[in-house]
Amino acid sequence: MLNVDDIQKIIPHRPPFLLVDRIDELEPGIYGLGVKNVTMNEPYFAGHFPGKAVMPGVIILEALAQTGAIVMLSLKKNEGKIVYFGGMDKVKFRRQVVPGDVLKLEVKIIKDKGNFGVGSAVAYVEDEVAAEAILTFAIM
Repeated sequence: MLNVDDIQKIIPHRPPFLLVDRIDELEPGIYGLGVKNVTMNEPYFAGHFPGKAVMPGVIILEALAQTGAIVMLSLKKNEGKIVYFGGMDKVKFRRQVVPGDVLKLEVKIIKDKGNFGVGSAVAYVEDEVAAEAILTFAIM
């Protein structure tokens, strides 16, 4: 398990844009299961939406991407590098994510070709899918 201090040694993201609180499972270059504890203190809730806080879908995708970055940057050969989005495919939002939810972030690397790759990403609240996507990335 990686805590937030360990995570910050792997990826360059920092609050308020660090969107992974811990990693519960990690197979470098292959698989990661992260956790984001969604609280009302998130800065985006001030405007999304007043009176009905809903985590923006793009923020869920970013949390998944950060989990994927941890998976790839945990490889010794990628230490100190940055993972960039290359694209998103088959994005589906299945349920709202609201303050108090614990968002589980699962990323499986399905293609790894040098500095480019593809991950299958699914975000869950309890056992219910909140969002899913195929994420492409570049490591620089």
